[in-house]
Amino acid sequence: MAIPAVIFIIGLSGVAAQIVILRELLVNFYGNELTVGIILANWVILEAGGVFLTGKLVDRIKNKLNIFIALNILFALALPFCIYFSRIFKAAAGIPFMEAVSLSVIFISSFVIILPAAFLHGALFSCGCKVYALAGADDSRSLGNVYSWEIIGTIIGGLALAYLLIPFLNSFQIGLIISFLNLGFCVILSSSNKTRYLSLGILVFISVIFFAPLASYLQKTSIQKQFFGQQVVDYRNSNYANIAVIKNLEQSAFFYNGVPLIITPFPDKQFVEDFGNLPLLFHGAAEKILVAGGGIGGIIKEVLKYPVKSIDYVEIDPLIIEMLKKHPSTLSEEELGDKRVSVKNTDPRMFLRENDKLYDVILIGLSNQSDLSCNRFFTKDFFALAKSRLNPGGLIALWVDGSSTYLSRETKDLNSCILNSLRSVYKYVRVVPGDYNIFMASGAGSIMAVDSSLVTKRIAQGKAAAGLLVPGYLDYRLSDKMLDWFNIQMDSGTKDINLDLRPVAVYETLKISSKKFSPQFSRMFVYFNYLNLKFIFIAVLLMTVAVSFISRRSGNRKVPVVYAIFTTGFLGMSANLLLIFAYQVFYGYLYLKISILTAVFMAGIASGSFLSVSGMDKIKDNKSALIILEILLAVFSLALGFVIPGFSIFSGSPVSVFYGLLFISGLLMGLEFPLAGKMCLKDEAGLGSVSGALYASDLIGGWLSGILTGIVFLPLLGFFDTCLVIFMLKLSSLIILRSRHYNKSC
Repeated sequence: MAIPAVIFIIGLSGVAAQIVILRELLVNFYGNELTVGIILANWVILEAGGVFLTGKLVDRIKNKLNIFIALNILFALALPFCIYFSRIFKAAAGIPFMEAVSLSVIFISSFVIILPAAFLHGALFSCGCKVYALAGADDSRSLGNVYSWEIIGTIIGGLALAYLLIPFLNSFQIGLIISFLNLGFCVILSSSNKTRYLSLGILVFISVIFFAPLASYLQKTSIQKQFFGQQVVDYRNSNYANIAVIKNLEQSAFFYNGVPLIITPFPDKQFVEDFGNLPLLFHGAAEKILVAGGGIGGIIKEVLKYPVKSIDYVEIDPLIIEMLKKHPSTLSEEELGDKRVSVKNTDPRMFLRENDKLYDVILIGLSNQSDLSCNRFFTKDFFALAKSRLNPGGLIALWVDGSSTYLSRETKDLNSCILNSLRSVYKYVRVVPGDYNIFMASGAGSIMAVDSSLVTKRIAQGKAAAGLLVPGYLDYRLSDKMLDWFNIQMDSGTKDINLDLRPVAVYETLKISSKKFSPQFSRMFVYFNYLNLKFIFIAVLLMTVAVSFISRRSGNRKVPVVYAIFTTGFLGMSANLLLIFAYQVFYGYLYLKISILTAVFMAGIASGSFLSVSGMDKIKDNKSALIILEILLAVFSLALGFVIPGFSIFSGSPVSVFYGLLFISGLLMGLEFPLAGKMCLKDEAGLGSVSGALYASDLIGGWLSGILTGIVFLPLLGFFDTCLVIFMLKLSSLIILRSRHYNKSC
């Protein structure tokens, strides 16, 4: 039982390492969920390298158990270092912590950081297969059983992370616990005193580190390096994000996943006065206000200058309010202490969906379309929901980065897609252009008649202090000349609409970041713009012909099976990413739930693998069984494209639907892998080579999906068309399998 237990720990260690490092990298990548695809893609390709190379070598090595133990020890030692560098890599590379990074930097840095942990974890799989076989199981069952035990460990690890480790421990403490578990089981497996004593010595060393102040020291020093020596007075993880508080003299800056969210007590005066006053002045008689995120730090103070009756401030993360109370300023105390302000700790979309209260003005205080959690407040779907919660004559206001002098092509497209989305829902849309463009939309045409003189008149009639909103400034800000210039710029912008399940604004923001920080890499986006289903269909068709030709020419019966596993790996990663992204769009709190969603997906794989292994002897025709599974996977990919988009923003999508779909996709994958292994082992290849080839093809398919699905397919094609791409690939492998199935030489 010792060997299955160790393989179980390997699975648990893998998901723990992956998610802890991923969470740390997300902070440096400004919380952009689409980078999850790149990080996971690098993880699986490095695992594939470890699986493939070790699979080639393990069959030739005599003392396999000692190699297995050595790999475990190396993994245990590498993990804490990977966590450390995932936090401080910007400082090491000389990149200011406030500076965004391009996709090329994200790809390279995540690859280098996770290389030791991911490669060694992949190597443990191949070596574990052979060690398990040496314990008495036949090769085909060893492959399936190792796969199953590893995935069970992954499931338990995901749940333990979500409910036991992440809420109470920092990343270094979690990493050291995982190292402790791996080394402990190495002691149990050690066959010689020398190896046992070495493992035990390292185990004692790691345990001392964990219970000693060194773990806290690593936590503290890495945070200081991450923020370039700034005075970090607080650093905590919530269920939603990482929040850091940096203090400089009397000024406090609250960073949310690495992005500055609130600055107190002296915010950007021009911005808060513009955005906190103009929407209310355009409305003229607002009494009930909703502020969705980003209100504390000046905006709510400006709104409170007016005779409003109530302000509902909806903030999804309660830790933000807790941190503001823990590190107060006169500004935040004034805003939170007013009796008219009611703080709602829930998702703004869910609040609007479940609450039938109507508002005169809805202010969207956030504006960082580079991530899905923010972009979900700038889509046609959300605008339609907000419209249903506005009183007659009510308006919604939001802001987007702009310029008073020059708009690049990418900035034009970003503003255009959001403007198009507003116009697709509201009859009247008014823009106040500038360094930040304020968009106001309403069903009433009165906002279109507002000019600088009317705003000046309303300021004079009201009790609010004018501040910077003096007649000269208003004449400039609301001039027809500025508006005409902006409209001309928008005429040459994109005609796309930003949708929940086709986040064009996220893609455009990524283009802006890449052009700014990696001009050469940004040229790739020009070619991506030509991507469509017709082009992809031709590419898949050519790949089908090429694989079929190679299979027939070489006479290798494993080629169609390996290709089927490759497309299944692509499907698995794509389905996982698409459902994770959709979950973020509907619920807005992926930071904690990613480990649970991963655990459910892995539970499906484990169930499928167990069913496949236990029923393997009953399958009379392996090829027919594999073809049936390919058909089911193709049908699933097509069904996925209909199910998730079928849920309305007004009704939401039940959590059970996401869990169910993740489980089913994992189940079908788990059924296929052991069956494919049994078919390939008939050719008398070594178990290490077979497990290496199949697992590597599975992971390479996942790598390709991770690179393409999140960054390219989802924002450019949308959720449904991305599912069609997956369907095409599965159809491709199905055609090749069927053609070989009916070929007598097979």
